[in-house]
Amino acid sequence: MPQSGGDNYPQGDPPGSAMAVTAESLYLANLLLIPGIAFAILLVIYFKQGKSLPPLARSHLEQTFSASLWAGVLLVIVNIVILLLGGYDGAYTWMVVIIYFTVCHSTLILIGMLGLAKAMAGKCYRYPLIGRALPEACLRMS
Repeated sequence: MPQSGGDNYPQGDPPGSAMAVTAESLYLANLLLIPGIAFAILLVIYFKQGKSLPPLARSHLEQTFSASLWAGVLLVIVNIVILLLGGYDGAYTWMVVIIYFTVCHSTLILIGMLGLAKAMAGKCYRYPLIGRALPEACLRMS
């Protein structure tokens, strides 16, 4: 029985799908499990292999790298806001932290989960708002 979804790769996964899943998994691990360590691994992969990967893997690697940088920038902004509102002992600290985790952090996680689902399906994906443009080869794959 043929697979649903109309794959162009009947013999298996498209080239680069394993690295795409790895990149998305590292992005989620950076947000949820091992922050910093997962980003360091993602950074090494991005700079050592980024240009030589197939379009699918390069697409997901670029998206996760960009989103990880945005997550770091948002975290720095939140800390600056907390300091400006009276420091970590201030009255607004928990309000800022709860709003950050409810809005920003959970959105970044949901975007990463969508990216992981697309990577597992062997499809290129561009993160909304924070994602980089897809490589030309990904646009031709669609």
